[in-house]
Amino acid sequence: QVHLVESGGGLVQAGGSLRLSCAASGSIFSVNAMGWYRQAPGTQRELVATITSGGSTNYADSVKGRFTIFRDNTKNTVYLQMNSLKPEDTAVYYCNARIRTYVTMYDDYWGQGTQVTVSS
Repeated sequence: QVHLVESGGGLVQAGGSLRLSCAASGSIFSVNAMGWYRQAPGTQRELVATITSGGSTNYADSVKGRFTIFRDNTKNTVYLQMNSLKPEDTAVYYCNARIRTYVTMYDDYWGQGTQVTVSS
């Protein structure tokens, strides 16, 4: 079974920085695209950033220029570097990965979520 474990969330003041990480483990044959999503209280989950296996990135307009997504394929890990944080960034952040195992086709897996709180 594949598991995604997130870490790096916490409390930070507006203007500060935080780095999230998400490591995939298990019987992994190949990892395709990976991404980060977030859900603020009373809102729907929204896409924050994605990165393909080749390194092509895509960002939500609200975080473009402030957040950077990158990955370490040797560790099956994706990161989200968050700079110039705003109170509006406060949310539970979830990582996602499209993974092929030795016995299944590609499927989407989700991390457990990590809380990011930005104080004003």
